[in-house]
Amino acid sequence: MPRSRARGDRRLFASRRRRSGPVRHGASVAVLALVVPLVGLAACTPAPPLPSPTPLPTTDAPTTPPPPSPVAPPPVLQPAGAPESIASGLDAPWSILVLPNGGVLVSERDRGDIVEVLADGSLRVAATVPGVAPGGEGGLLGLAFLAGDGDRPDRVYAYHTAESDNRVVRLPLGGAPGALTLGAVEPVLTGIPRGGANHNGGRIAFGPDGLLYVTSGDAGGRDAAQDPASLSGKILRVTADGAPAPGNPFGNAVWTLGHRNPQGLAWDARGEMWAAEFGQNALDELNRISRGGNYGWPIVEGAAGDGRFIDPVSQWPTSEASPSGLAVIGDTLFLAALRGERVWTVAPATAGGALAVTPWFTGELGRIRDVAAGPDGSLWLLSNNTDGRGSPEDGDDRLYRVPLAPAG
Repeated sequence: MPRSRARGDRRLFASRRRRSGPVRHGASVAVLALVVPLVGLAACTPAPPLPSPTPLPTTDAPTTPPPPSPVAPPPVLQPAGAPESIASGLDAPWSILVLPNGGVLVSERDRGDIVEVLADGSLRVAATVPGVAPGGEGGLLGLAFLAGDGDRPDRVYAYHTAESDNRVVRLPLGGAPGALTLGAVEPVLTGIPRGGANHNGGRIAFGPDGLLYVTSGDAGGRDAAQDPASLSGKILRVTADGAPAPGNPFGNAVWTLGHRNPQGLAWDARGEMWAAEFGQNALDELNRISRGGNYGWPIVEGAAGDGRFIDPVSQWPTSEASPSGLAVIGDTLFLAALRGERVWTVAPATAGGALAVTPWFTGELGRIRDVAAGPDGSLWLLSNNTDGRGSPEDGDDRLYRVPLAPAG
């Protein structure tokens, strides 16, 4: 029988404050890049030599084109009310998966549970993924959904840390919301290097081309991020069965390289891909992702103005971000911030030029791990105060709903 959880608390938490300072629902800040000096190494400790950057691929193999640009871009949206708690009692939650049939699943990193959030806010365990080896930032991480095609059932994909590696597995999905079932686990992609305690990446998502994108951290081996033969420090692109996707730039599963620990993936209305990434001790990044792009780690952190690398579209001090989940709703990017304890909006996603970058709910909810489009067009977000680095309060962690409205 599935393990039940306590009913969710639907109280408003707009008054909650945390150590990160006063609440800022404030005015937009037009930002392209915030320049912050890098932290120098101690003079007595010589820096290890940096790897040579991997050149951008020269092949121009075709890829599946993105959907055509809409006649008019969708509206820029922003929060239009306080976060409402719709479920509580989650344990180190990591990923929100809203299913087409209205069901909602959440992964719990340390337990290895995939939990269903019921309509009344209560929780039930739909499955416990075998082989999860939690530790530090590793465990059961990202979730993704792939619809069936008549010959195969609907499936839920999951990224998790195992004893020897990080891997992607899939489970057949059955049942209706309120009684969802997940069947036997099948490996899809194995051998992604795991970090001892951190830098495991872990976000997975199916793109507009129907292929599976996977973020991997550098697993503590910085130089591997520049090695196109390694699966560390990359965004990977594979088929639903885990094979390297046709048109990949290096002839393997690697789509982009030079990443430290990317943890957010999303696509805008034009089909362009975005990713959020943890920096080291100076700058966190929001990147527009291009096939075969080199994003610079460990040679550079943040915008460097070096033609060998792709600079971030926006960047923040690590104290204000430490970004995790990323979602596009309307023409707005919503970015979850852990250490920054806020949600950042970046808009408009589909236009060039300067972007409006605005913090929301600063210090109200604690660490924010993931964001997603709710089934009613609202923003859903997941607090992450029970992961060992936060300051949990009664009922933590929680799933919240935030209404959205056009900006301006």
